[in-house]
Amino acid sequence: MKHNVEHVSETRAKLSVEVPASEFEPKYNKAAKDLAQQVDIPGFRKGKAPRRVLESKIGRGYIIEQAINDNLDGYYQIAVVETGIVPMSRPEVDIVEVPEMTGKDDTTALKFTVEVDVRPEIWLPNPADFTVEVPSAEVTDDDVTSELDALRERFATLTNVDREAKEGDYVNIDMVATIGGENVDDVAGISYRIGEGNMLDGQDEALTGAKADDVVEFKAKLAGGEHEGEEADVTITVHSVKESVLPEADDDFAMMASEFDTIDELREDLREQAAKHKANMQLSGAHELLVNQLVEASDFPLPQGVIDEEVANHLSNEGKEADDPHGEEIRPEIEQALRQQLLLDTYVEAFKVDVPQEELIDFLVTQAQMYGMDPNQFIQAAAQAGQIGAFSNELARNKAVTAALRLATVKDSDGNDVDVAAVLGEQPENEVLPEFTAKPAKADKPKKAKADKADKPKKAVKAKADEAADEESATDAADGEFDPAAHTVGEVLDYVGSVDEAEKARVLAAEKDGKNRKGIVSKLEG
Repeated sequence: MKHNVEHVSETRAKLSVEVPASEFEPKYNKAAKDLAQQVDIPGFRKGKAPRRVLESKIGRGYIIEQAINDNLDGYYQIAVVETGIVPMSRPEVDIVEVPEMTGKDDTTALKFTVEVDVRPEIWLPNPADFTVEVPSAEVTDDDVTSELDALRERFATLTNVDREAKEGDYVNIDMVATIGGENVDDVAGISYRIGEGNMLDGQDEALTGAKADDVVEFKAKLAGGEHEGEEADVTITVHSVKESVLPEADDDFAMMASEFDTIDELREDLREQAAKHKANMQLSGAHELLVNQLVEASDFPLPQGVIDEEVANHLSNEGKEADDPHGEEIRPEIEQALRQQLLLDTYVEAFKVDVPQEELIDFLVTQAQMYGMDPNQFIQAAAQAGQIGAFSNELARNKAVTAALRLATVKDSDGNDVDVAAVLGEQPENEVLPEFTAKPAKADKPKKAKADKADKPKKAVKAKADEAADEESATDAADGEFDPAAHTVGEVLDYVGSVDEAEKARVLAAEKDGKNRKGIVSKLEG
């Protein structure tokens, strides 16, 4: 099988594939055998009719068509792998030639072209060039006190009080919600802690100041049920008010609530726990901050066909027409999400991130717990929906960001360096440290030079083509030689089309020593 890739643009490629009849014949024979099982031919058992008999019965063209349909995608996938392109949309296939399958001397071939949106060449900013600022993780006495109070709260007792309720008190209540005088929801005998704010907006304010046997009323939008979002009249009857009485923070409490004998030992342990918690929380937003910086620093075109398809799918899912103005409103968000995904996927490849099966399973179990589902049911549902790959990709991207964060400079709000490895762990053994390069300067596409005279030497053509390249490219060699690493695939292919064979060979060697992009190498060696 022969194949060739032509980069129509930085985000679209055209594959040309040719499969000689001799190479296609095994596929043709298999298709014939499969069809023979489906056709009744007098004098032969199913599947036993010779090929020539089958051809005379159903026609050679029908068998060829079946063989092409069965194998076209396989040929396409092989071409994708060997050319190194990364398809991002549904391929558009055009059959150029069909093999005749007339025998050993058949010189015809299956020829087809495929146009598809592809991932562009992406320059990876070096995370070491970026600084991320995170909150200070200093543990204060107030932090320790908060941890201690939270522990004391677990051993607290509730005592009835004959006073107005305040924040932190527990109230036993009945609640009725009505809309237009009709009862739409009610609960009875529930305990609620004022200040938690996990029921209805305005509920904490209405209960603050209430006493046992009081009835309070307020308006609120319902948070669930068939009337979710509708405003209702809410009536609450308060049956009791209780305050939480915490145990004394002394040695007796330390022995009761922990493995320590003294309150001072317990406080010191709580300080260490608070430090670990703050260190973890300190980096919780660092991933997003670094990704935002890397995305902003990167500069590459996006495949518009992919974006258009995402916009169309979004509108369709919302029941909107294809030309709905909402499409343009969501386009920037879709573009930003795609840019981030493409960049992180490239970091995944650069760091050679690996997602072992056991790690993926742990991740899926955690996701199941977040959704309150049985892990086995969650994994089965994800597999049926074809989402396992998406989960694996997301996990890989997260690991790539972690790898990048280990390289970045992370400082807290006080200007102190943060030991990222102490929190995230050291670099795994199988993780590769990429060799980041300087950002290539934007250069105009090299233009093919035209000789002023028919006998103008090829060296002059090469010189003129070199002049068309950006002379200030940061990665072009000092002597002015064209450096393929500083240009996109399309620019390199344009350039080599205008130079002599010696220069073409030099560019090929430079490409192999540098980025070694399969699309360029296969084109120049073809």
